[in-house]
Amino acid sequence: MHCYDCQSTHHTVVAAVAVCRQCGAAVCVDHAQIAREVLHRTAGMGVSTLPTAARRITCTTCRTAATSQ
Repeated sequence: MHCYDCQSTHHTVVAAVAVCRQCGAAVCVDHAQIAREVLHRTAGMGVSTLPTAARRITCTTCRTAATSQ
């Protein structure tokens, strides 16, 4: 699988290393936007925060859209 952003803008073939969580586009190391996400689990009367944060990988377009709100 090849990086969607590289192929659509540079016309080069770069191997993808991940898939965007939001849109499903394949992304290379340069276009992968990695963020931490705190996970919550309902426990009894409230919400428990899990001790280890999860990894969230998105493409540049989805990351820009999410942070521009």
